[in-house]
Amino acid sequence: MSPALTCVSLSFAWPDGTAVFDGLDVAFGPGRTGLIGVNGSGKSTLLKLLCGELIPADGTVKAIGEIGYLPQNVTLDTALRVDQVLGITDRRAALHAIEAGDAAEEHFETVGDDWDIEERARVALGELGLGHIDLDRTVGEVSGGESVLLRLAALLLRRPDVLLLDEPTNNLDLYARRRLYQAVTAWPGVLVVVSHDRELLDLVDQIAELRSGEVSWYGGNYSAYEEALAVEQEAAERMVRVAEADVRKQRRELADARVKLARRKRYGQRMWDSKREPKIVMGARKRAAQESAGKHRTMHEERLAGARERLEQAVDAVRVDDEIRVDLPHTAVPPGRQVLTVEHLTMAHGTRVPGTLDLRGPERVALVGRNGAGKTTLLRTVAGELEPVAGEVRAHVPLRFLPQRLDILDDELTVAENVARFALGATANRVRARLARFLFRGARADQSAATLSGGERFRAALAALMLAEPAPQLLLLDEPTNNLDMASVRQLVSALESYEGALLVASHDLPFLTSIGITRWLLMQDGELRETTPDDAGLPDRSDL
Repeated sequence: MSPALTCVSLSFAWPDGTAVFDGLDVAFGPGRTGLIGVNGSGKSTLLKLLCGELIPADGTVKAIGEIGYLPQNVTLDTALRVDQVLGITDRRAALHAIEAGDAAEEHFETVGDDWDIEERARVALGELGLGHIDLDRTVGEVSGGESVLLRLAALLLRRPDVLLLDEPTNNLDLYARRRLYQAVTAWPGVLVVVSHDRELLDLVDQIAELRSGEVSWYGGNYSAYEEALAVEQEAAERMVRVAEADVRKQRRELADARVKLARRKRYGQRMWDSKREPKIVMGARKRAAQESAGKHRTMHEERLAGARERLEQAVDAVRVDDEIRVDLPHTAVPPGRQVLTVEHLTMAHGTRVPGTLDLRGPERVALVGRNGAGKTTLLRTVAGELEPVAGEVRAHVPLRFLPQRLDILDDELTVAENVARFALGATANRVRARLARFLFRGARADQSAATLSGGERFRAALAALMLAEPAPQLLLLDEPTNNLDMASVRQLVSALESYEGALLVASHDLPFLTSIGITRWLLMQDGELRETTPDDAGLPDRSDL
């Protein structure tokens, strides 16, 4: 039988009673599926239910074939050797013992048919760009991105029938991402990937969108999904207009019916008062008229209620994709104005910025390079969090730094209170009015920071920095799209479109960098920072796949 994953009547809720799924039916067959949805919709929870890390409250999960799972947050013991991560330690040891002349039966049983296990392990590492890593090295000697690829290599070596990947490109540099894309493209079985990485989602065969506890299917990759969704939304908006017209029509007809009924009632009353016909005849006519009027009125009221219900259904089918729109005139930087000066800088771990680096005016600068090259170190040094080993950094305008960890928020405070910490001169009403533009309206501004989803937390942190006083005229962003869903990325792009200051952004997300209008590229490589272009930087191109 072909490998597959099937959920039947799946239900799951968190210990506090919050329901995630209630009777979900979904099946994943051969091919590559991109599982998408807004932050908090339950994508990671579904993967954990599929692989058995979580137990459903009701329903069943049936797997045909072995399952391999790569979680979103890969944490490995730094003391582990590479062969331990790959799960081949015992077979290697038995193989080496046999090669050394130990013919004990248990060694042969341990090796089984895997006489080429070391060669296959090195091939798996090489396919992911890890060929330089020896099997006896420890995890502590590799970068964070390499540890993610190590876990993936272990899965590829196992050759599971079903592979589940949860945000696999988080914390991977551009080069490592390309290796992952190649592995995904070549995967022969069932693959389900949760990701906000558009390039990765354009490699899948179909999109499964998780929304309100249900899954909707779209054939093709993410670009095809967007096209289909646009057509679907255009039809939904057209249905809203039709339903609105029907409601107006039914209101008019009900009003006209009421006028006619009122006229008939007045006429009948005049006939009664004039006593032109026998009382028994007039009473019968009055009762018949009242019954007819009641049926007529009920008919029109039911039609209006039906039209309103169809309008509600049509409105529900239209998605509201709120965008952050912020007017921040005090962040504007005139063209040519000096924003940042870096001179002969040597930082921690020996990374250097030789000569003089100037940022002027509202430049939008991308900082690219491999994992561990020193991009975060440079941003933290510019932000004043790290002292230079040598040289000088001078910021000529107010600046703010948004780190990857989003740890600028105090989890004990509400969203509004966190923003107020950065805008000490602002009144409570002013803070709330500004927060509304970041989609924290009404009671949402009173949410505790500890209860926010990943996308909400990012929005709150961004609001705290952009609404700070004095207004920041230089923003430093470190991998801002990590852990953001597509809607949150669009919201970030719309916010940065409104920002009129200078930007220095470290990111591996090329589509995002392109969308925010990068005007200048800096490459951190071999311990030094230099000016470059996307082409000259040697950044891998998707056409290489």
